[in-house]
Amino acid sequence: MAEKKEKIMAPDVLREYRKARRESQLRFWSRFGVTQTRGSRFEMGMKIPQPIAILLKLYFEGTITDSDLWRARRRRRQHMPDNNS
Repeated sequence: MAEKKEKIMAPDVLREYRKARRESQLRFWSRFGVTQTRGSRFEMGMKIPQPIAILLKLYFEGTITDSDLWRARRRRRQHMPDNNS
């Protein structure tokens, strides 16, 4: 099982998956709460932090969908304190 996870998280697999979907780095990585710059680094081989790796694994397994991820981001923004107060 660990070997399968490693293959999913391999930089070339992530990059090719994103390209096959015809998505920019910005669009692909933003669904996981990751900036384009950091996503690019992951695609170049930088170690992916565990929380992001878990989201990626669940996403690739089909356990969570784009809708789930975008809904979670909206909720998170709604519950963040307003810095203008």
